[in-house]
Amino acid sequence: MLHSKPPFPDALYSAAQVRDLDARLIAAGTPGFELMQRAAHAAWRALRRQWPDARQLTVMAGHGNNAGDGYLIAALAQRAGWQVSVLAVGDVSALSGDAESAYKEARAAGVDIKRWQQQALIGIVVDALLGTGLKGDIRSPYSEAIQAINDCGLPVMAVDIPSGLCADTGRLLGQAVSADLTVTFIGLKIGLFTGDAPDVVGELVFDDLQANADVVAQAQASVTRLDTFNLPKLDARPRTAHKGMYGRVLVIGGDLGFGGAALLSTESTLRCGAGMVTLATRPEHITAALARFPEVMSAGVSSANQLHGLIEPASVLVVGPGLGQHSWGRALLSAAANADRPQVWDADALNQLASGQVKLPENCVITPHPGEAARLLGVSTREIQSDRPAAAKALARKFNAVCVLKGSGSLIASPDGRLALADHGHPAMATGGLGDVLAGVIGALLAQKMAPFDAACLAVWLHALAGEKCGASGRGLAAADLIPVIRQLLEEQQPCLS
Repeated sequence: MLHSKPPFPDALYSAAQVRDLDARLIAAGTPGFELMQRAAHAAWRALRRQWPDARQLTVMAGHGNNAGDGYLIAALAQRAGWQVSVLAVGDVSALSGDAESAYKEARAAGVDIKRWQQQALIGIVVDALLGTGLKGDIRSPYSEAIQAINDCGLPVMAVDIPSGLCADTGRLLGQAVSADLTVTFIGLKIGLFTGDAPDVVGELVFDDLQANADVVAQAQASVTRLDTFNLPKLDARPRTAHKGMYGRVLVIGGDLGFGGAALLSTESTLRCGAGMVTLATRPEHITAALARFPEVMSAGVSSANQLHGLIEPASVLVVGPGLGQHSWGRALLSAAANADRPQVWDADALNQLASGQVKLPENCVITPHPGEAARLLGVSTREIQSDRPAAAKALARKFNAVCVLKGSGSLIASPDGRLALADHGHPAMATGGLGDVLAGVIGALLAQKMAPFDAACLAVWLHALAGEKCGASGRGLAAADLIPVIRQLLEEQQPCLS
């Protein structure tokens, strides 16, 4: 998880969109060098807040505008009386435009600028090597410079983005600087929030550089970052509410040996406000289900024929938790696939979908992890992780469904092109059953008449933040731990009574 300093805006941009925004700001009357100076001041302020007792600085500089930021930071530190050196990895003769002006300002301030030749680094290390325009994998000498930064054992601040991290996808371009602090400017980049980003970004600080608000408002963003101020709204309930107003969810799953998965989905569905909940599972699991949830109508089913009568009164189906891929699960999934109901497909339902055995109905939400996503698209998990936003959108288009691509920086994609991201979470969530809980939350929100994309966005945000809160206690998080926290968060954000 990124340790970030809110508040953040909700717009996330590609590298090209940020460059376009930068150009728009310049065209609107803010000179590019002034923006660079503002960026340097913002980074310098963040650095001093983070390490107030530091007095030494090493700037590792490339040869683009990212290097220009670094040269100006060096000049500010020099004027403040710090011991400063710039190690130029890029050829200083290749500097041009605003970056060249920044270099000259650093020289005029008396900054010691040397060519990087594997010198020892000192103090706070500033990564000003490579910016957001990088596409291919890191090559020499930058690969060696990044390795030197990562091996130095010193505090590291990345300017705009850790060098080697793709601004569009969050994947490592071979290798990347592992920063303790990243200070980013003008527009938040998608790649700072998903993929490999949480391992290298460190604490994230954003500064809009006093950008013209009207210009920013006109800029196109690729992704919406979910936050308390933009969450989809679940309507408050009238005092005359009754259970028939809030849907009937049928949870289908729990083959032999996997009964717990269906129980987790059932519990989260119940606790997130569905009017009525029915569990269709193996007859062998009914005793455990009744003991755990007397409020749930638990039905033992041995065949698809027995399931049809349970599907008829249901308004929403949650299909797949613990379903298995044997004949029992295949028969139940086939029956669900023929039902004209909003559905959430997870786990083994997705594995069967990937095999081509069934077709996904309309108005569905699918919730693959990267491995399941790879099977659904017929590619490798590595390819999914190399461009998670593109993978989420491709899944939504292929299956004409809302897709939740789970993982660090979970993404929610709609077939109409909308894309949202949840930037909460915790490494302690790396345990079984979390997806079963999420599927149930989405099902409950669908039952309360939220649109599929809205239900998925709200559910993912609740799930991720609950995991972050529970994960604060460390390892050993159990999936069921999230459910009461999700219920509490839902009430805090979307009160039952207005």
